[in-house]
Amino acid sequence: MSIAEYLQAYPKVEWVRYAGLPDHPDHALVQRQLGGRASGILSFGVKNSDADPRAAGARFLDALQLFTRLVNIGDAKSLATHPASTTHRQLNPEELAKAAVSEGMVRLSVGIEHINDLKADLEQALAKV
Repeated sequence: MSIAEYLQAYPKVEWVRYAGLPDHPDHALVQRQLGGRASGILSFGVKNSDADPRAAGARFLDALQLFTRLVNIGDAKSLATHPASTTHRQLNPEELAKAAVSEGMVRLSVGIEHINDLKADLEQALAKV
């Protein structure tokens, strides 16, 4: 939750999807069925200063130092992936939109590293976008 709230307030982040946040459509379901404990998986959109959001997402991933670039989820180590250039790279823009995957979307699986270290890694990577 801390990472989601941190990203939500960050100026270079366009949006955050995390079921633990009150504005998520499934937040009430998480409260009711999971006792308010959403998973460690979230996604967010990288705001970019150029016309290529896919490149901005890829630049962000390239700049990460602590998060491992991997399409896996639910590991003890923190992982990051850019679906538009990995798991969904074969899709055209219309198919990406239908799958709710934007060109600048990054998916994180938060592991057991210290929260301040993870935030510092996200901040330095976002500074390079």
